[in-house]
Amino acid sequence: MGKIHVVTRKEEIDEVKMDNKIAVVFDVLLATSTITTVLHYGAVSVIPVLDGDQARERSAGMNKDEYILVGEYEGRTIEGFLDPNPSALKDTAAGKKVILSTTNGTVAVHKSSPAKKVYACSLLNSKAVADALPASLEDETIIIVCSGSSGQFSLEDFYGAGYLIHQLSAQEGWSLSDSALTAKLFYEGSIQEPAMVLGQSRVGKMLEEYGFREEITFISNRDCFRTVPVLIGDELVDFNRIKVSSN
Repeated sequence: MGKIHVVTRKEEIDEVKMDNKIAVVFDVLLATSTITTVLHYGAVSVIPVLDGDQARERSAGMNKDEYILVGEYEGRTIEGFLDPNPSALKDTAAGKKVILSTTNGTVAVHKSSPAKKVYACSLLNSKAVADALPASLEDETIIIVCSGSSGQFSLEDFYGAGYLIHQLSAQEGWSLSDSALTAKLFYEGSIQEPAMVLGQSRVGKMLEEYGFREEITFISNRDCFRTVPVLIGDELVDFNRIKVSSN
């Protein structure tokens, strides 16, 4: 029977145990929502990095018109980088490689990379990711990674994890760990109120204080994109484009 488990903070990721698992990373506010959005609006790929220095190193040797540097650390935009808010990057990212550095989400992707597949998920594309994941198979395990916030549990990532599990549960044969079941029940208890849940989270309140309430409203839209970011090498690309190019 296939299994679904939720890791509630990136610090809990056991990279050895990720081997042969499928990882789905959530950083709803904001990294995975940003990744989903820029790929939907035509970014070539998103290159997740650990910090600003690694971003600059990754861009070395690339043509300046080939990429954009996007990033924040502890909620503040890295000097010389673009702000990683999804709506601000819709037009800027088209046709570019987005080198992205965030405090939590891009680090979680790196820590999850030993898995056999790594997806980035948000409320914006949860159904698309659920559809792309394999039907429940014997011994298949999905690890849903909540990035958390600087070592702390994050409400919005747990809510997103619950939404994905809610969708996957329509397929028979999945066995849920206690953390996965708790996330599912939490989502189903607030199923009509995503914007409220995100706005009440610690990071949501911080974004509101910074004047980014419209980002929370946008990110709260469920399943408006069919984009499925999957890690190939060190770049996140839209799985749908891979399928088209291979046909």
